[in-house]
Amino acid sequence: MLRHAAARIAVGQMRSTSDVEANMAESKRLCQLARLQGASFLSLPECFEFMGTPGTGDALKMAEPLTGEIVSRYRKLARDEGLWLSLGGFHERKTKDDPKIYNTHIVVDDAGQIAATYRKLHLFDVDYDGGFQESRSTHKGEEIVVLKDTPFGNIGITTCYDLRFPELFVALRDAGAHLILIPSAFMPTTGEAHWEAGGSLRGEECDRCRQVLLRARAIETQCYVAAAAQFGRHNEKRSSYGHALIVDPWGKVLQDAGSESAGVVVADLDFSLLEQVRARMPMSAHRR
Repeated sequence: MLRHAAARIAVGQMRSTSDVEANMAESKRLCQLARLQGASFLSLPECFEFMGTPGTGDALKMAEPLTGEIVSRYRKLARDEGLWLSLGGFHERKTKDDPKIYNTHIVVDDAGQIAATYRKLHLFDVDYDGGFQESRSTHKGEEIVVLKDTPFGNIGITTCYDLRFPELFVALRDAGAHLILIPSAFMPTTGEAHWEAGGSLRGEECDRCRQVLLRARAIETQCYVAAAAQFGRHNEKRSSYGHALIVDPWGKVLQDAGSESAGVVVADLDFSLLEQVRARMPMSAHRR
């Protein structure tokens, strides 16, 4: 049995740029919005601290270690706001002389301590929306991460392109995850096709929503899925799709931030529902 009956979380949607200070100010604003709505956890999207222009190398130039100033400021933000923060997609440079960085997802507790770090396993090397080769500048991670015994259950940690690899999500479920985080910066073409393909949350129309991959990951793992997102045009070469989402273990979309504006959406994690779904359809015991 989970030790908490319910917990309220928020996922953020923002339009990061190359202005670190402006991104910090927006992150603080989203924290305050989350607190006003009663959440004690906020997930920020991939590239929350910096969104560079592809092909310029500017992300490499600003990358810092986890002990650097940027992470220290976000740890202070978590402490000052009394919020757990998921910082999905930080540009981490582990050593000064390394020509590549890591795409690192950090979870910070409400005392400002780093509770978990995950380095993105699957790198985005694709030929859509002008093409993108993440592996040119980024190392692959090596380990799955589940942060256990938090007020929000056991948290499985992923980042963006990981969404397309269901075996990772099954492994997180088998490792005990109840909530899986997928902070992202999905591009418009792939987002429209596979992240969230339209629909409305009003009335019967909700049944026609086709949030393809996010709902699939929730359904097949019987976990809550929280997917923070970037949206809009960041610079002349980069745009993001939006639609930050929270999905329950039955695959129901609880919240959708749309694609037009920054902000947060909030939902309660009902752990009794999670346990009921798993008890009535014990997929984990059936897997061969």
